[in-house]
Amino acid sequence: MKYKKKLPVGIENFEKIRKEQFYYVDKTDMIADLLHNWGEVNLFTRPRRFGKSLNMSMLKSFFEMDTDKSLFDNLKITDDKDLCEKYMGKFPVISITLKNVEGTSFESASASMKDIIGTSARQFNFLADSPYLNNEDIAAYKTLISADADGNFTISDTALERGLLRLSSLLAKHYRKQVIILIDEYDVPLDKAFQNGYYDQMVSLLRNLFGNTLKGNSDLYFAVLTGCLRISKESIFTGLNNFNVLSITDVHFDEHFGFTDIEVKNMLDYYGFASHYEQIKSWYNGYQFGNVSVYCPWDVIKYCYALCAD
Repeated sequence: MKYKKKLPVGIENFEKIRKEQFYYVDKTDMIADLLHNWGEVNLFTRPRRFGKSLNMSMLKSFFEMDTDKSLFDNLKITDDKDLCEKYMGKFPVISITLKNVEGTSFESASASMKDIIGTSARQFNFLADSPYLNNEDIAAYKTLISADADGNFTISDTALERGLLRLSSLLAKHYRKQVIILIDEYDVPLDKAFQNGYYDQMVSLLRNLFGNTLKGNSDLYFAVLTGCLRISKESIFTGLNNFNVLSITDVHFDEHFGFTDIEVKNMLDYYGFASHYEQIKSWYNGYQFGNVSVYCPWDVIKYCYALCAD
């Protein structure tokens, strides 16, 4: 067993999994499906621990400028050489997760959101000296990343609601390319807000943030959002007629989240645990996405991890 790849228990970073030789269940055909069947804004709703964050990390690694193409060596997507030539490493990518936007008050949750936007903007610090931006653009960028003596971002509430829109505009000007935006766990702030009594304020913030960023943004190539729930009653996606919702009942993308039966068999065979297939199937094969029966990746990986420890 010491010569086998490590099991990725709790690891959601695609680059780390590939570089550090963890076992990876190849979901890269999701990239081709997304490019062939995409809406301008795509929302995937799946239960927790079904690979949403890892897939978002994989999309970022594939599309972002100057990516390490070796990360995709021997994966299914590289069979489509024309697609890889056209899309791999060709886009500025803004990738954020909202899983840590929480607090006992709206003010603290808003500060968490400012930290996410500011930190994301700082990843593109070359914009402060970009020859493709004018003085007004550079001043706008510095507003996104400015912080006080304690390290707290000082962006205003109004600027926060337009932060991703502004950042996408600056990146599009610098690269002269439209931008891909990835927003993981978009619904977590609403859950935290509901628990702590500031739900309406958070709905308003997200409605404005998403509306500004995803509706009528000429610098947007496409966006992908993930979450556990489709929030529709309060219409935080009001007016988004470019919106494509893909839930567990949809056939499109049904194999890209969770492990399929053959993927579980292949993992068990790889680690020498094929004799445990019937047991793991009886315990964990209880989900139906579209037309495909799937397993929760967390359960399967932890099961294999326990067997490896025996």
